[in-house]
Amino acid sequence: MVPSIALSDPVHTAAEQARQDSAGEVLHPLEESEKHKVEFEFRTHKVIYRRYAGLFFSLCVDITDNELAYLESIHLFVEILDHFFSNVCELDLVFNFHKVYLILDEFILAGELQETSKRAIIERMGELEKLE
Repeated sequence: MVPSIALSDPVHTAAEQARQDSAGEVLHPLEESEKHKVEFEFRTHKVIYRRYAGLFFSLCVDITDNELAYLESIHLFVEILDHFFSNVCELDLVFNFHKVYLILDEFILAGELQETSKRAIIERMGELEKLE
């Protein structure tokens, strides 16, 4: 019988620890945040978030960016998701992630807002669904 020895990869372990530390830095302010607070600083950036029906939508942006514009983009994203999934929930996002990415691609390009018209995005998504 050969004894089994569990070896851990130090590089993988360090990377995993760094990922967990970063996640903790972001989640901790969310757990303790004030009811109406919508942003907090994270290292050299700002995390802007909004809660809709138990789902948190968050964006990491430059400190100098306009937080109201990003709050409105989150609201637009949720409205479009509600249009396609009729009162969006976590399962809709998990099982239809490809549609979620298509919607994001229609109004965000290279990290910048590309389209702000809900009607235009819904029309483009309708055209893409016809191709399937």
